[in-house]
Amino acid sequence: MTVAPAVAVTAPLPILLDVVDSSDRPAPAVTAAGKRRAVRHAAGRRNPLLKGVPSAPVLLGIATLAVAVGGAVSSAGGPDLASNVPAQLSAASALSGASGTGSVSTLEREVTVSRDSRQQALAESTDPELVEAAEAQAKQRNAALAQFAEQAQVQADKIALNQWVMPLTPVVLTARYGEYGLWASYHTGLDFNGNTGDPIMSVANGVVTFVGYDGSYGNKTVVTLEDGTEIWYAHQTTQSVSVGEVVQAGEVIGTVGATGNVTGSHLHLEVRPGGGDPVDPYQAMLVHGAVF
Repeated sequence: MTVAPAVAVTAPLPILLDVVDSSDRPAPAVTAAGKRRAVRHAAGRRNPLLKGVPSAPVLLGIATLAVAVGGAVSSAGGPDLASNVPAQLSAASALSGASGTGSVSTLEREVTVSRDSRQQALAESTDPELVEAAEAQAKQRNAALAQFAEQAQVQADKIALNQWVMPLTPVVLTARYGEYGLWASYHTGLDFNGNTGDPIMSVANGVVTFVGYDGSYGNKTVVTLEDGTEIWYAHQTTQSVSVGEVVQAGEVIGTVGATGNVTGSHLHLEVRPGGGDPVDPYQAMLVHGAVF
């Protein structure tokens, strides 16, 4: 049997007994009947040339093991094992302007992952129905925004049309709403300092509903606004409008004076929503765009 080159196996060898050759053993000496003489066997000593050599059964076992190991290595370590799997991974190139396509094969199952950054490919993959629906929604949104813009502009024009202005310039306040002291209860309006004869301007658009003398208010003019709010101008020297006349914000309606219950020339101005009790003119004028 031919033994193929095998992987060296290093293993401890079993301890063997001395091999004794019985062919050289002398015959026992014959003694008198009933007695035997002890004989020292010279062949009991082992041949020095065979010392350390395993016995035949052990050598046969080692050879068989080497053949088995060599056959396993030759069958499992064939040089064509790795070459049987084809390489199917291709690198993407940036020269074409696209991201490219790469594929990875897992033996018999191939999974291809592609990515394309070109706008043309994105356009081709877009659903025309979705595009049409998006365009319709955009048109509806633009129409709604345009309508809101028109409404906002109308409101802005209305506010600008009814924006309040100061009745005197420069503006110097000498008494505020709610103060106590010179008045029977509390001060019901704003006092604007001015010299006799200074022009008084209407603070808002409205209709003149009163022109005359009114006790402690002296010469008073009342302008009623569209929402029913009344603006009172008191202590005037002269009055230049008449009842029923329509006035605009900034239009002169009279002059500063010292008529009625006063200690000096000034304009007393009151704001009365709906013709009722007075409110703070300062806050009302700020709400309507007047700047102090």
